[in-house]
Amino acid sequence: MRVLAVGAGGVGAAFAAIAQRRAVFEHVVLADVALERAQAAAGRLGEPDRFSAERVDASSRQDLVDLIGRVHPDAVLNACDPRFNEPIFGAAFDAKVTYLDMAMTLSHPHPERPYELPGEMLGDLQLAAHEEWERAGVLALVGIGVEPGLSDVFARHAADELFSSIDEVGVRDGADLVVEGYDFAPTFSIWTTIEECLNPPLIWERERGFYTTAPFSEPEIFDFPEGIGPVECVNVEHEEVVLVPRWVPCGRVTFKYGLGQEFIDVLSTLHKLGLDSTEPVSVRGTLVAPRDVVAAALPDPATLGGRMSGRTCAGTWVRGTGVDGQPRSTYLYHLVDNELTMREYSSQAVVWQTAINPVVALELLDRGDWKGVGVLGPEAFPPRPFLDLLEEMGSPHGQIEVPQA
Repeated sequence: MRVLAVGAGGVGAAFAAIAQRRAVFEHVVLADVALERAQAAAGRLGEPDRFSAERVDASSRQDLVDLIGRVHPDAVLNACDPRFNEPIFGAAFDAKVTYLDMAMTLSHPHPERPYELPGEMLGDLQLAAHEEWERAGVLALVGIGVEPGLSDVFARHAADELFSSIDEVGVRDGADLVVEGYDFAPTFSIWTTIEECLNPPLIWERERGFYTTAPFSEPEIFDFPEGIGPVECVNVEHEEVVLVPRWVPCGRVTFKYGLGQEFIDVLSTLHKLGLDSTEPVSVRGTLVAPRDVVAAALPDPATLGGRMSGRTCAGTWVRGTGVDGQPRSTYLYHLVDNELTMREYSSQAVVWQTAINPVVALELLDRGDWKGVGVLGPEAFPPRPFLDLLEEMGSPHGQIEVPQA
């Protein structure tokens, strides 16, 4: 299998390092607007016949189409911030090549009632193209990171094997990661973090449909497994709320993230000062987006692994009726230790945990264990092959029963 990975930052580089250990990946092209970054990521792997670098402007659909035409990939993996989804998604369709991403096209809040009603939701643009991709006989597998991605696989697995009916699918993310030497250092793209944390969180209920709340609403304490312990989690906008109800019968879908009060305070301050804005402002005659300034001022998450310690846990809390007819409350999770990913892959835990999932998905697509056309989420595919391959690759999921409220 030949793969074009657009974006050679933390996730793109981690994807290549994981793919190197899987024989199915004959050649991976790492493409980035900064050619030197792509060259460095490919060069670290020491296999120039399997891993090469190209320059591409991910904001240019035509530039992407031209690159696809030159390298002839079997699949295009979008490893960029979601602001670049439209041109990459469009270029893959133009070239009629399989497309994967780990975050969907951006939302736009309701202009009048942003904390009650959704406007344009995450992924609306992509999901609206389903029939067009289906007619073309091409697959766009959207949201196949860890969240969204593995969390969605967990939801489908719960529906298939663990529950006879589901009241709520609630994705819960928490960690005990510490970054030494920084007062504030996000472990994932600050651009994406600002987007998902400051937009109105989305909730879905069977009787009500989609609705929104204020950022950081409905705090709850969730007790994460394997010693991470209790973490306060709050509502955050995320793709699972859009994807899960399309394929998994349930009563409600939520996403809550264990941000911590300090992180919430920093994001709230950025919002108050307008530093989360993507609209350029003039600074001494130069147009610059405030959010880009914030991102430039903070350390690159891909470089933080050596200063990080601790673990990150992504998972899906499912409540309903078990297959035995009794009430059930189960948390399916994936826990990754930064010490292990740094030692084995020279990649920090958060980006590694994201990157392993498209590796698994691409291998399943190549085998034919996963197949389909159109714009599909991870829930549209059988979960067991995914979970089995994840275990084969040395990173199995866990499962615990959670006390009923």
